[in-house]
Amino acid sequence: MNEITDAERRVWARLPAGAAAAIGGLSGSDLQVLMMGIARERAHRVRPAQVLRRWRQDRLVRPAAADPRAVAALEARLWAMLPADVDGVFLSPVVPLGTCTSVAPQSPNRIVTTTRPVEVLSDPTNALAVEAADRRSRQGAGGEVHLAATHQILRAQHFGPGRGSHFRLFSLVSSARDTGSGRTEARLLARHLAFWRQILPEVGGTVVHTVFDDPVLRERLAGMLPEDPGRQRGRGYYTGAALLMTAGGGLERGGAAGAPHGGNDAAERGGGAVELGDGGFTTWTAQLLGDAKERCLVSCLSTERMAALLAG
Repeated sequence: MNEITDAERRVWARLPAGAAAAIGGLSGSDLQVLMMGIARERAHRVRPAQVLRRWRQDRLVRPAAADPRAVAALEARLWAMLPADVDGVFLSPVVPLGTCTSVAPQSPNRIVTTTRPVEVLSDPTNALAVEAADRRSRQGAGGEVHLAATHQILRAQHFGPGRGSHFRLFSLVSSARDTGSGRTEARLLARHLAFWRQILPEVGGTVVHTVFDDPVLRERLAGMLPEDPGRQRGRGYYTGAALLMTAGGGLERGGAAGAPHGGNDAAERGGGAVELGDGGFTTWTAQLLGDAKERCLVSCLSTERMAALLAG
């Protein structure tokens, strides 16, 4: 998806004819050299007063409003609750360029890029899926991978007044080979549900699911958790089924703006419910491994929002 904005057209129009073709024809290493040179020259012109002004005004760099002690305490509890066969992953702040957009229908405009061929991590489940695919490539067909990470992610889009651009997510990713009739999906889902249900009741939280056009999976998941059959958000991003975690009040559709995965994408929903996170089945490890039989379940929770609710 190549999105050319009006702002980009305006900038290209100010450059000499052929500039776009010349820059586009550069090799990856030469483009990196060019971008690093431009960044170096601009950095040398910055004065201390400008840094302070940007610190006050730029939503990408402002500190988060959450209490770090409360968030750290919650995350320590979540780590302690994990089953022994779930591997913790200390993710890098950056991932290869295109990590999100190569496997998921996301706009690159929500991602903070760099002068090198990497991008700032905007979704830990994407990075964990890459790690899961790498590990699965060294396993037999009967193997499976279960990973967890907590990470402060940064997104470029504007979430609205009072909401920051970076926030913490505690994320789970599981990957295994399909065994037919929705059995693998049900087993992976049961694992994630068992984990989240240890902490959600403390804030009156619940998990519901939505099955997207898969009657076999709907039958397999029947009775495992409540269903919200009318949900449309996440269709195309998730395949098969999606999850939604909320706290307080009943679930009503609508009210939560933004892309999938809770955090500051989350909002208060109808009925007084607060969205804490979401998840679902994806094709990410299948795409990364070139194997349509690979199944991948991701889920995540906003630890900042959860910690605030626990604090009362």
